[in-house]
Amino acid sequence: MADGYRVRVIDSPGPVRRETPPAPPAVVAVVRAVALVVVLPVRVLWELLVAGARWTRRRLIDPVGRFLARWLLRPLAWLLRWLVGIPLVWLGRALGWSARTLVWIPLAWLAYHLLRRPVGWLAGVLAPVGRLLVAGLGALARWLGGAALAVGRVLWAGARWAWWAAGRVLWWAYVVTLRPVVRGACWVWRHGVAPVGRALAAAWRATVSPVTRWVGRTVVDPVRATVGEVLAALGVRRP
Repeated sequence: MADGYRVRVIDSPGPVRRETPPAPPAVVAVVRAVALVVVLPVRVLWELLVAGARWTRRRLIDPVGRFLARWLLRPLAWLLRWLVGIPLVWLGRALGWSARTLVWIPLAWLAYHLLRRPVGWLAGVLAPVGRLLVAGLGALARWLGGAALAVGRVLWAGARWAWWAAGRVLWWAYVVTLRPVVRGACWVWRHGVAPVGRALAAAWRATVSPVTRWVGRTVVDPVRATVGEVLAALGVRRP
């Protein structure tokens, strides 16, 4: 105690001992060597292949696809729509109108005016004397049958002519429009798309395949041999 203050002496600790980490076992060393010798070259090769694939897609496949979609598929779809689709729609509407006008409306008119009204009138007025009119009704039935047969023949002839005209229109549409379009598409495929595909395949064989074989001979085979030697030296695998 000096001047009202207490002085406390603290003993300084001794020197700190640092423990040396144990040496890694042989398996860890082998794994690290394999990772350094195998994984790194494979990763580099993979990155090169990915970069080559991206460049091929950006420089070759995407431009060719856009060119074909813009200058082949869109014009072909437009031609098919205006030369085949719309004429077929018009033809279907014309056939529907013909069937309704030439078949359904005449049959409905005949059924109403020649069957329903006469039969209803006869049933309401001549029912008490029906036996006296059996012969007349038979004659009327025969006449109506003949008239219906004649009308049916006329309608059948009209429908057959309509189908014949539709067949001629379809044949003309095929010969004049669809067949040249199909031949043009085949010609474009034969002289445009197929040569481009063969050129891309040849470019692949001329660029990527030699690089892959070179990497296999220069990197993969020496790395595999080195790994085998390292494993043999460490006693993991027999030489």
